Amino acid sequence: MEEKFKESLKGGIIGAIIGFIMSFLINLFLLPFPDSAISNAMNNGISGLISGFMGGFMGVLMYFIMKKKE
Repeated sequence: MEEKFKESLKGGIIGAIIGFIMSFLINLFLLPFPDSAISNAMNNGISGLISGFMGGFMGVLMYFIMKKKE
């Protein structure tokens, strides 16, 4: 049980780092600085959606890769 917890923690950390990097890059290059609060909220929502998806996807991918090694 402890080994599964360590692997899930490792996958979660990797997913969080990838999500952070994706959100940073999206906000830096794709979404311009907003003129209003609504635009800011939309931009944060879009970058959160993409980075959340990428973080979750990479976490699940890491799970399957680690599971295959067993």
